[in-house]
Amino acid sequence: MALEKAFIQPINGKSSGKKIEVLFNPNEYFLETSNQFQRTAVPGTPTPVTQFVSGNTKTLTMDLFFDSYEKGEDVRDYTSPITSLLDIDPHLHAPPICKFCWGSLNFKATLEQVNQKFTLFLQSGIPVRATLSVTFKEYKTLTEQLEELNLESRDRTKTITVKQGDSLWLIANQEYEDSRLWRPIANANNISNPGFLEVGKKLIIPVSN
Repeated sequence: MALEKAFIQPINGKSSGKKIEVLFNPNEYFLETSNQFQRTAVPGTPTPVTQFVSGNTKTLTMDLFFDSYEKGEDVRDYTSPITSLLDIDPHLHAPPICKFCWGSLNFKATLEQVNQKFTLFLQSGIPVRATLSVTFKEYKTLTEQLEELNLESRDRTKTITVKQGDSLWLIANQEYEDSRLWRPIANANNISNPGFLEVGKKLIIPVSN
């Protein structure tokens, strides 16, 4: 069975869908996840009061090795497709969003940093061996985050999945305890026909006033 090769693939911009294969799979990679908390000192108490603020962006880092010595080719021909992901795409006016895929790892992110180390050269000075230390920062839209969180409190936006027999009036009654408040849900989801809801569709439930 052939060894599965890792690849990076832009998912928007002019290079969308084009796979950039690494020459050699990484020996290891690191995933960093953390949270941010606010700690407020209260007079007369032994420790500060801790309140959750938000999660921090998940980070993926690794070293990618490239060697073109046997072919006598400039190794930058293989590394530049990766470093170019830092460039501003003329269609997006920003660097592209991409995904790093290897086995079960499918990490949607932006490439934040690349450190290039060249360690072998031809007599002409052309580099033929390089290591790229790359850092990816996870990318998620607000809608994707809300769908994953599915927050249950009535004072926060959340999402639900339409079930058989659901109606806007029933959902408004369940979420706001008032069936007359169906219009904010319809407006948030661009629903023009409140009498029809597609089963399985995800609806954004806005914050109740």
